Amino acid sequence: MSDLPRRAVTRSAKLASLPLGFAGRTALGVGKRTFGKSAEAVAVEIQQRTAEQLFKVLGELKGGAMKLGQMLSIFEAALPPEIAGPYRATLTRLQEAAPPLPASTVHQVLADALGADWRDRFREFDDTPAAAASIGQVHRGVWEDGRAVAVKVQYPGAGQALLSDFNQLSRLAKLFAVLMPGLDVKSMLAELRERIAEELDYTIEAQSQRIVHEAYADDPDFWVPAVVAQAGDVLVTEWMDGVPLSKIIAEGDQRERDHAALLYCRFLLSGPRRCGLLHGDPHPGNFRILDDGRLGVMDFGAVDRIPPEFQYRMGRLLRIGTMAEIGEIEEALRREDFIREGVEIDTEALQAFLAPITEPFVTETFKFTREWLRDMAARVTDLRPTNVVRQLNLPPEYVIVHRVLSAGTGVLCQLECEIPARAESLRWIPGFGDEPEPADLMDEDVTDAEDLAG
Repeated sequence: MSDLPRRAVTRSAKLASLPLGFAGRTALGVGKRTFGKSAEAVAVEIQQRTAEQLFKVLGELKGGAMKLGQMLSIFEAALPPEIAGPYRATLTRLQEAAPPLPASTVHQVLADALGADWRDRFREFDDTPAAAASIGQVHRGVWEDGRAVAVKVQYPGAGQALLSDFNQLSRLAKLFAVLMPGLDVKSMLAELRERIAEELDYTIEAQSQRIVHEAYADDPDFWVPAVVAQAGDVLVTEWMDGVPLSKIIAEGDQRERDHAALLYCRFLLSGPRRCGLLHGDPHPGNFRILDDGRLGVMDFGAVDRIPPEFQYRMGRLLRIGTMAEIGEIEEALRREDFIREGVEIDTEALQAFLAPITEPFVTETFKFTREWLRDMAARVTDLRPTNVVRQLNLPPEYVIVHRVLSAGTGVLCQLECEIPARAESLRWIPGFGDEPEPADLMDEDVTDAEDLAG
């Protein structure tokens, strides 16, 4: 990974440049107001320049900063092409250009985890990685019992780089507040840091995958590979073939798109209710359509534990957001801290903002399209000070839920599918229907997922 800035001093200097640039732009804005430029025009210019520098620096870093940059990439839809284009290209280059670890390094990681005789555990092991990601790479092998397996090996030093980035990013709350003044950035970053720390721990990933594998065993719609072995920075699971969801997006006919989309939506919605876990990385690369039509799911490093009480709260919030008067909607958003104490909201603007976003949960079926997504992104990322979304907060417990909802909706729009999203929500999300608060749900014993939380 020598082409990427890994040394702590270099990384810290790049991140430290962000608030310095912000201070310079603020001073520039004061000067322009002095010479008669409107306050709103100056504010928009400062926000755009802040976003430009923010994306530039985050895009140049691997690790936690890059992950956060990817999560913020929704802002690019509201930015001029000269800003968004280079940023998108930088992220794509970093994602695709991660050079594979030398075979000798891979062998050392395997030896540290499985023992010096690690080769005895395999009938075959391919030194050429089958896939690479931000913190590790995957090799194909044949386990000692004859099963084809995927061997996930973490990059040495990946954990230190990720957590170091988040330590630096937590100091930049004032900068992010320029883009979203209603957002509690420090709490959001703290939640992300905790989830990233878990993603680095393959012991937790193995436990999560075992829980989901058992919950969906013999399911007619889904297949989750079993965990074969785990030790240290190595995770071995059953290998999964099939047609990548990305290929369905690129080449599938309408029937194939709708079938894949329905199963994709059903899996993401059903996870919390069936096993207390939400798959936190709904990237198309983590899903396959198997020969028998089932949806295969992999990579459980990023998961969110959703206890029954929180499931019900989310369902009621969704129900209120799609059916209630705007006053009741505002009250519900304040109760869940989406509108922080002391923040004033234009209720008409809030209603106009929410109406098209909640449309998939109102109609019998909904056609997800790229055009609809672009319209939604433009609403969310409008940098004008009058945009109501800039006054909204993202509570820490909703951070991963929001990521999954946003990314999952993006995939459905890439599939250009038409599915009964409302019916699936009614089936799988407690509280979304008109049923009363169920005592057995609220008083339920600790779930496996909560046991996993420790």
